[in-house]
Amino acid sequence: MCGRFVDPNLRGTEIDFDELKIDPIPRRFNVKPTQDILTMSAPGEGAYARWWLVPSWFKGDLKDWKATTFNARIEDAATKPSFRGPWRHGRCLIPTGGFYEWTGEKGAKQPNYIRSAGNEEVLWFAGLLSPWHDILTCTIMTRAANADMATLHHRMPVILNAQEREAWLAGSDDPDLGAGARLAHHPVARFGRDDDGAALIEPEQGLFANGA
Repeated sequence: MCGRFVDPNLRGTEIDFDELKIDPIPRRFNVKPTQDILTMSAPGEGAYARWWLVPSWFKGDLKDWKATTFNARIEDAATKPSFRGPWRHGRCLIPTGGFYEWTGEKGAKQPNYIRSAGNEEVLWFAGLLSPWHDILTCTIMTRAANADMATLHHRMPVILNAQEREAWLAGSDDPDLGAGARLAHHPVARFGRDDDGAALIEPEQGLFANGA
């Protein structure tokens, strides 16, 4: 799953904010569901969307949407009422710098920061967009964890390479997308809901860091 992540550093990449023609949000290291995040529905086409999908057919107030729709399973999203419309017409990419997963017992959870195992600064998540009234909303796709993630959690975001990004935006329904993502992780110090800053992703002293 994915419940917290880090904004991407797009400077020096093939995509920058000048090309997207949108104002960058100051970089955050503790992005939470319901916050606005950067999405891309095509190369060079960026928009901010609220991270917690609300289907276009929902008639209530925003506060009345209680379903947990900030993640969607790639295995069955096509058939779920909340996601099947965006699955057909709302594909997007969500660039990130990395994400967090927690391990251990309740009350003593250890946060871990997950990043690319290579030189890439940006991880590209598969996502879905859903306009609701005048708000653009989105979700992050998840899949079964691969070997790089399995020690932390049984699920992970769908992280796409260049060829898979094109396939996803073109409508691919391949459930194996993202299976080959190479990731590294390390434990970080515990942090609170509203904490932020680059220190959040620094390895915690004295703890083993995988791939550091």
